[in-house]
Amino acid sequence: MWRKLAHRQLGVGADQILIVEPSNLPNVDFKYRIFNADGGEVEQCGNGSRCFVRFVHEEGLSTKNEVRVEVGNGLLTLKRLANGSVEVDMGRPIFNPPEIPFNPSGLTSKQELHETLYALPLSRNSGAHADWIAALSMGNPHAVQVVEDLDSAPVLIDGPLIESHPAFPNRVNAGFMQILNRHSIRLRVYERGAGETLSCGTGACAAAVSGIRRGLLDSPVNVSTRGGELEIMWDGFKNPNAAVLMRGPTQTVYRGEIDLDTL
Repeated sequence: MWRKLAHRQLGVGADQILIVEPSNLPNVDFKYRIFNADGGEVEQCGNGSRCFVRFVHEEGLSTKNEVRVEVGNGLLTLKRLANGSVEVDMGRPIFNPPEIPFNPSGLTSKQELHETLYALPLSRNSGAHADWIAALSMGNPHAVQVVEDLDSAPVLIDGPLIESHPAFPNRVNAGFMQILNRHSIRLRVYERGAGETLSCGTGACAAAVSGIRRGLLDSPVNVSTRGGELEIMWDGFKNPNAAVLMRGPTQTVYRGEIDLDTL
């Protein structure tokens, strides 16, 4: 059903479908479920979380400026700011390979400051090569690499190969990051189950964190995507338990109703 709803010709069209449900957990306002365009349920969607809090306010489901929601792998705190944007406490990034999950067995690796990079072998029609990636989780798995020119980066060629690489048993989101200066990057993400999207909140967090750990970036980091701007903050060097904070705008595009029984 969700796959048909997300279809851009036969349904409404979406990268992700977000579901609001009541939560049975104490001091938690809602349960937040996410389905990708391929119909698969996933643990996390950062940009979706900002849309989620706007929706529950506009629908009169909550009057709180700060709400706590249950997601597939934990809890998120969503905060509406005075300027109309939303700040999301995305939780701590995860670097331990089994928890991502990621299996680096047999991969060549190298160290850049606090970040371990892995040479991920890929096989294109034009021949075999390897992309140096950082692997981490922001509630969902990410493989982040730095490119010199984002516009010519092989996102649509390497993205699917990285997404389905056997080193990532649950598949992975492939991030391509161009560094502009120590506080600014450009980013494209090939999302698992959705393909390239205009913006990816967890991907922006993963890219910023990886860049900071490699000594290439300093917090806060402005992330420019094809869908807009995000601000990412992380103080992980001073505080090992620091959460990643994401700020960005939201906008209601349209409203409608659909009979799910017809799908």
